[in-house]
Amino acid sequence: MASSIKNRNGNNKVLIIYTGGTIGMKRTPHGYTPSPGFFAEAVAAIPDMTREDFPDFELVELSPLLDSSDMALSDWNKIASVIYEGYDRYAGFVVLHGTDTMAYTASALSFILDGLDKPVILTGSQIPLSELRSDGRDNLITSVMIAADGVVREVALYFSGRLLRGNRAMKMSADGLIAFDSPNYPHLAEVGISIRYNYPALRQGGTKPLTFRPFSELPIGVLKVFPGIQFGLFEDIMADKLSGIVLETFGAGNIPGGGDRLLPIIKKAFNNGAVVVVCSQCPSGTVTLGAYESSSALKNAGAVSGRDMTTEAAVAKLYHLFSLGIPKDEIKRLIERDLAGELSEL
Repeated sequence: MASSIKNRNGNNKVLIIYTGGTIGMKRTPHGYTPSPGFFAEAVAAIPDMTREDFPDFELVELSPLLDSSDMALSDWNKIASVIYEGYDRYAGFVVLHGTDTMAYTASALSFILDGLDKPVILTGSQIPLSELRSDGRDNLITSVMIAADGVVREVALYFSGRLLRGNRAMKMSADGLIAFDSPNYPHLAEVGISIRYNYPALRQGGTKPLTFRPFSELPIGVLKVFPGIQFGLFEDIMADKLSGIVLETFGAGNIPGGGDRLLPIIKKAFNNGAVVVVCSQCPSGTVTLGAYESSSALKNAGAVSGRDMTTEAAVAKLYHLFSLGIPKDEIKRLIERDLAGELSEL
């Protein structure tokens, strides 16, 4: 950790973990860039965060600070380990993160932190906190308040008035301030004059002690199907090099041309120990293998339905299950089972 500043002593202290990203970036002649210590200065200049009625907090910066496009599996483990090690000392946690891969990190943390029973809120901004019209002020202040409330007992993502389940969230806009949504799951809260929690949508929290389950380095890949795709070009990497594959198909799980070229590749990958998870390219809806002939062929070839999981959640779930060291058939069974709120059970 590069630096630490502390606020007042008090109850319900929140740990703010700054990992990098737009919210804390500094303007330079070469564009915005993370700069150690700069974000702490920006926070100290926000009057609301020094008020007596604002939750007590501590801020730490991870090192190195990263643009979220540079986030890797080891960084997910690092963020989760900071939360795990400080779990008993804080009422909740806020992870400040770049927007581009925030949904991937939120999904990963939901599996690495097994048995979570406290708020872990990811947020960031589209405009740096140091700029005049930054959306980061509200995102940061509200996230700290939600983390201190203790109502949420899971990994969530807050952005522009919406609190979303972390492993259901998707980035929907590259430059809009309302950048995230969860098309297949209700919002956990709507924030206006007050914070209105959607209590039926919230997870009940851990029923067992928190367990840190770091991801292992594994070859996981994502293949997006498109009209005219030449599946043969991907055969070597799919069949021989990947442990897990997320296949983004059309609609409810459909592939071009009946899958004549793809199905033998999936069978070969399956026989070599890989697990193929079928997700939809549509933001909303679910994969139903067997609804159409082409999707039935995928199931017969050994693929498994990701149902209404996001691609981000499917990738994180594959890392999680393979890291457990369990048999391939058990991984296939658990892919279709809700483990952390990432999919809707049938």
